[in-house]
Amino acid sequence: MKYLRLKKQADFQKLFNKGKRAFSSSLTMLYAPAKETHMGISIGKKHGKSVQRNRIKRLIREAFRSVLPQMNGTYSIVLIPKVAEEYEFKTFERHLQCMIKKEKL
Repeated sequence: MKYLRLKKQADFQKLFNKGKRAFSSSLTMLYAPAKETHMGISIGKKHGKSVQRNRIKRLIREAFRSVLPQMNGTYSIVLIPKVAEEYEFKTFERHLQCMIKKEKL
């Protein structure tokens, strides 16, 4: 199963204003039903310099790819990481799985 990337500011704003929210200790997920599955990542400068932010984005994208087959419908999703000392792929993957099960996506 493939997904498209959210890139436009207007798409992000729609989810920030009207999307539902799910929380875990490492991520916040905004989502809304859509025709196709889209995913975007919103990460601020408080997470570090560009090298660190890009690493976090790569980890989240890969974790999302691994849990994508577990999703039942198609949604537009924005993932927002929370500030932490260390970021790990397994943590993001586990928390995404929990949020998908909890929200019945």
